[in-house]
Amino acid sequence: MRILFISGREPTYTRNAVILKGLKKCGIEVIECTDCSKSYAVRYPKVIINFLLKLMRKDTFDAVFVGFFGQPLVKIVRKALKDKSIVFDAFLSAYDTMCFERKNFRPNSIAGKFFYWLDKSSCEIADTIILDTNAHIDYFVNTFNLPKEKFHRVFVGADDEYFYPRNVERNDGKFRVFYYGTYRPLQGIEYIIKAAKLLEPYEDIEFIVVGKGPERGKIDKLARDLNVKNVRFIDWIPYEKLPVEIAKSDVCLGGHFSNIDKAKRVIAGKTFQFIAMKKPVIVGDNPANRELFEDRENALFVEIANSDALAKGILELRENEDFRENIAEKGYRTFMEKCTPEAIGRELYCIIREVVG
Repeated sequence: MRILFISGREPTYTRNAVILKGLKKCGIEVIECTDCSKSYAVRYPKVIINFLLKLMRKDTFDAVFVGFFGQPLVKIVRKALKDKSIVFDAFLSAYDTMCFERKNFRPNSIAGKFFYWLDKSSCEIADTIILDTNAHIDYFVNTFNLPKEKFHRVFVGADDEYFYPRNVERNDGKFRVFYYGTYRPLQGIEYIIKAAKLLEPYEDIEFIVVGKGPERGKIDKLARDLNVKNVRFIDWIPYEKLPVEIAKSDVCLGGHFSNIDKAKRVIAGKTFQFIAMKKPVIVGDNPANRELFEDRENALFVEIANSDALAKGILELRENEDFRENIAEKGYRTFMEKCTPEAIGRELYCIIREVVG
């Protein structure tokens, strides 16, 4: 089978990278229309030109896979290829992200209506739509009045070429709690900082919080106001060095920990990376996480938007090594069964075969 893969985000973006690797591992020949430029304004024109050049050269393929962020590309693909099936990885709602998560626009504003139309029309045009959780599928079906039979759930997963169990020696006597993120509201980093403050009496517990983003200033101020002493902030770690830092941790925080609606519909991408490295992970108790995890089996659930619950969860894992190792082992098994690129590729292969017929 041969497919054309086109995406608005770069092919190295986690969701796109795992899907591309999964497709190739399952024997699908992939023709890529992608670009690694840093901005959408540069990337989209390059991708579209590349796509049109491939059509002019009469490249042959069985279907088109529109990867993330592909909402603006679906209509272009359909106009150029009326006879080809389109598999569309919606991944997120532009309308939800811009109007509710980031609150850049009001839902009834011109921009809000545009993003609503962009999500709805791209899903209507595509033959099959992929999303990361059933909770997310329900949101799309109900919000945009779409038929549920068009949707398939495919977990985000992680690249097991980078994220795999590693032994890294540490002799600092610390119990290290690791988190990284982009400081978006849905991540709920403020609850991590408050939990750290609650755990200050335990001098061996150390938090590593990596990343930068829109709420970094707000979180820095919170840490100063609380006079938190057990959190080490790091601006960023290169992707290739991230697994080493994860390997050094004792517990990883997957999240999401906020009570924002979107946070309840998705499994954080970092969570897959943590379980791929056989680390015990703490996640927010929400419908999306319950699709993959079982509390106290392959992950530890804590109530969302509750720093007390998070602190208690961290302390329980610190005090019970057997419990910690059991969760880590079962989380790793879950990853190997359902979340490797190869496992994801097998699911996608079946979906594409069904569409192509």
